[in-house]
Amino acid sequence: MNGKKYAAELIGTFWLTFAGCGSAVIAAAFPQVGIGLVGVSLAFGLSVVTMAYAIGHVSGCHLNPAVTVGLAAGGRFPASQILPYVIAQVVGAVAAAALLYVIASGAAGFDVAKGFASNGYGDHSPGKYSLVAGFMMEVVMTMMFLFIIMGSTHGKAPAGFAPLAIGLALVMIHLVSIPVTNTSVNPARSTGPALFVGGWAIQQLWLFWLAPLIGGVLGGVIYRWLSDEPTGVVEGKTTA
Repeated sequence: MNGKKYAAELIGTFWLTFAGCGSAVIAAAFPQVGIGLVGVSLAFGLSVVTMAYAIGHVSGCHLNPAVTVGLAAGGRFPASQILPYVIAQVVGAVAAAALLYVIASGAAGFDVAKGFASNGYGDHSPGKYSLVAGFMMEVVMTMMFLFIIMGSTHGKAPAGFAPLAIGLALVMIHLVSIPVTNTSVNPARSTGPALFVGGWAIQQLWLFWLAPLIGGVLGGVIYRWLSDEPTGVVEGKTTA
């Protein structure tokens, strides 16, 4: 049974990375009909909504190491399952980046050095934001993401609407933070593209593991303290 949960996380994180990063690499600035920042934000949010309904009942649809760790910190997920979930998520994200690279490189003028939807700070931030600004943004946005996940999946929350709340939260997060870091809040999503860009993307990848994990833990712990009944979704029921 656990094998199916890991497979679901792999497939779900593949979809999030391929759809989200693919929208940025292929469609964001496409001549005349580019989807822009808003379109990319929607793509990431919709990828979570669609997978939440597809695999939420199988694995919980975390799709993100920071979510898995944050849910564990919030008392909603067994710590013993963190590592296999994270491995499945990273494998899914790397597979998605590999497929995206094959497709994107089929266009004339493709240059992976332009970023390939990688996350960065300083010279590699879309808006040239500093390391400190990027760190603060990633921590706060991931913290609020986990807070929303914990609340919307609580047993007393309106049934069936958690995927929409979580997906819309991810849209909002991207709308605010794309200019700062190109938006991570997800170490797996950051790792996939970074492996293909290499160089600076690998050197800066530490931030996009550390900050989201800190934010995830904070969000999980704060909501656990806030809620009188922190029990709710653990795995195989609904999303994150």
